Amino acid sequence: MQSGKNTMSFRSIFDAGELKSELEKSGVKPSFMPYIWKQVIQNPDAQLDQIPSLPSAAYPLLTSKFKTLTSCVHSAMDSSDQLTTKLLIKLQVGCKMGCTFCATGSMGFKSNLTSGEIVEQLVHASRISPIRNVVFMGMGEPLNNYGALVEAIHVMTGPPFHLSPKKITVSTVGIIHAIKKLHIDLPGLNLAVSLHAPVQEIRCQIMPAARAFPLVKLMDTLQEYQKNTQQKIFIEYIMLDGVNDEEQNAHQLGKLLETFQVVVNLIPFNPIGDLSKFSTSNEEKVSSFQKILRGTYGIRTTVRKEMGQDISGACGQLVVNKSSIENTVLLTDIEDLQVR
Repeated sequence: MQSGKNTMSFRSIFDAGELKSELEKSGVKPSFMPYIWKQVIQNPDAQLDQIPSLPSAAYPLLTSKFKTLTSCVHSAMDSSDQLTTKLLIKLQVGCKMGCTFCATGSMGFKSNLTSGEIVEQLVHASRISPIRNVVFMGMGEPLNNYGALVEAIHVMTGPPFHLSPKKITVSTVGIIHAIKKLHIDLPGLNLAVSLHAPVQEIRCQIMPAARAFPLVKLMDTLQEYQKNTQQKIFIEYIMLDGVNDEEQNAHQLGKLLETFQVVVNLIPFNPIGDLSKFSTSNEEKVSSFQKILRGTYGIRTTVRKEMGQDISGACGQLVVNKSSIENTVLLTDIEDLQVR
């Protein structure tokens, strides 16, 4: 996910690198960081100068350079089935990938989130419901913000959050150079690849960024990644009527993936109003596509259950509502939603 920098000089208390550096400069041990975070998480109204049992040198530092939260929840909406909650968190957003089926891609790129802004989303969500799984997908390409992503996940997997890397998934359109080092910097997490087409020509039509990351090179990189990690890779595949959902495409995809250990997730396309130039594949096409991958190629294949569509919270529906742009109203993506 991506956003604009804070206009003030204050940094998020969850910006681990900044906090560690400033504490060390003041002679305060960085081992106090998890304790500070725990106090902030447990006490929504906590003031940094009121956190008990810190070295005296910590207080002027914390109050002059950091805030407990640099973002805030604008609103929370529940879907009609009460299974999905969409949080609207005030942050500028955007993506430079330009995928033509995704509303977020129409917004262009603003700027990157800090690691603290990423972690703050987990903090906000955890105050609504216990969080067991985190997926980096939705408002921007995670691997284009690699440093902040790595730092944020290190915070999430350490105290006081203690999330298991096995419960964290990072989705990418296929940033090859970043995938090559991902298993070193973040061992054990899950990788999801937004493939969406079985051949380079179709992929370039619907995903302009694919021109920079040719399919052949991407598959070679994924083969090496799987060799190093011995983990299955999740393949995201959006079903676009008449574009990539024919039986021929299913066979092409099966042949492309038959030597991998993968789970293919077929995603029904969600309309995005006037921005949409695609149609949703019908259930028969989706079923036939799934049967080919399963039956002919033995590839585990699921069809994503859509949640949150009634609150514009399903996959690909995240975009600034341009009629209310001054209020920065956002429509959020399925992977940023918490299933209770």
